[in-house]
Amino acid sequence: MFVSAVLLLLCLCFVLLQLKPRRPKNFPPGPPSLPIVGNVLQLSLRNPLNDFERLRKSYGNVYSLFIGARPVVVLSGVRAIKEALVTRGTDFAGRPQDLFVNDVTRRKGVIFVDYGCSWREHRRFALTTLKNFGMGRNSMEDRIHDELQHTVESLENGIGDTLRPQGLLHKTSFNIISQMLFATRYDHEDEILNAFVSYIKENTKIGNGPWCVIYDSFPKLRNLPLPFKKAFENFENISKVVVGLVSEHKKTRVPGEPRHFVDCYLDEMDKKRDDSSFSEEEFTTYALDLLTAGSDTVSSTLLTAFLYLMSYPHIQERCQQEVDRELGGKERVDFDDRYNMPYTQAVIHEAQRVANVAPLSIFHCTIKDTELMGYSIPKGTMIIENLTSVLNEEGQWKFPHEFSPENFLDEQGQFVQPEAFMPFSAGPRVCLGESLARMELFLILVTLLRKFKFIWPEDAGEPDFTPVYGITMTTQPYRMKVQLRSTQ
Repeated sequence: MFVSAVLLLLCLCFVLLQLKPRRPKNFPPGPPSLPIVGNVLQLSLRNPLNDFERLRKSYGNVYSLFIGARPVVVLSGVRAIKEALVTRGTDFAGRPQDLFVNDVTRRKGVIFVDYGCSWREHRRFALTTLKNFGMGRNSMEDRIHDELQHTVESLENGIGDTLRPQGLLHKTSFNIISQMLFATRYDHEDEILNAFVSYIKENTKIGNGPWCVIYDSFPKLRNLPLPFKKAFENFENISKVVVGLVSEHKKTRVPGEPRHFVDCYLDEMDKKRDDSSFSEEEFTTYALDLLTAGSDTVSSTLLTAFLYLMSYPHIQERCQQEVDRELGGKERVDFDDRYNMPYTQAVIHEAQRVANVAPLSIFHCTIKDTELMGYSIPKGTMIIENLTSVLNEEGQWKFPHEFSPENFLDEQGQFVQPEAFMPFSAGPRVCLGESLARMELFLILVTLLRKFKFIWPEDAGEPDFTPVYGITMTTQPYRMKVQLRSTQ
């Protein structure tokens, strides 16, 4: 009996050792892994950023982990990330294709799809069409200012009260994107708008939580009725809304005379017919990609900016002095005015740096066998670029661990942008809405600072600067008080 037990134990140990993942030759170093689970138990499922920093100190700026049996390479620091995303950008331009987000989005759209013909076609189309419909032009400024009128009105109605800005700023940024895509603006109490915002918040939360890690690490559990199923239901429900919007626009569409992004996409479908990846089903995820990325990141950055401006009123006052001086009696701010507002520019960029909205960017994947920093990286390896490490990197910033506009000002007080500033990532997969986001942040912040003074409520306690971790990070919920400025 004893001998049988020993033999059984030895067999079990042998099987477990065979299941233990092994690093390929010349692969980046990393911590020892366990059979089946890999290094999952060594990472916090709610916020792994501190774990990534701890491992970086032990193994360097290029190290490896195993998520289950999947090998993953984590990149930290400007040098490693730029070599991967810029110098060898095409090699690292893929996306892993068997993760939670891929299954939820049906492997369609533009953000999570792999590098290839469909991705190139849709990215090129998005950049061209968004530019034609005003991204970076005066017509886009008009759209932003039109939406800002509603935001200003909401803030005016809240003077004397304590406000919660989270919903207001999210709906403002969402409506700007919605008007570009569908020429449709929603009242802030509209059911469709609230459904979209709820979908974005809930699926982002699920995609960040432990159930997503379990889904990615243990494929055999994916068909079980576990909480991650809610994300699939949310996607299906909100997809029906987009399909309905497209159907409504098709009723009044005149081919060849596009009014908005939807018409342009339908024209492209007619033009290419069966010779492309364009389809109405593809457009549904495509539109949701743009709506989600375009609204969530901008609103989170604005929330961070206002949190710090209320906490450091001298910085808010200096911005307002510069805005008043440069705009004078001008009716409204233009995007080109940023060249004359170095301090305000520095504050906005510092808010982006500290907000660190996409701390791990979107995971990449190698599309071929390649090299990085002397290591061999096989085709199909998942890559995590730790943008947090770059935005806080010692030696790259004057004050890496505090909110300071001086990080973006030279000795003469002129605006400068260090190479470590990459909140939009870099290389072939750099955020395609970068120019629109920059315009929104500048016009929204300057317009509101020109008209209002933002105050931290006396009964709100001390500000909590600890961000809420997620696929996109945001601030802790907070309240604000708003006053009309005397200059108004």
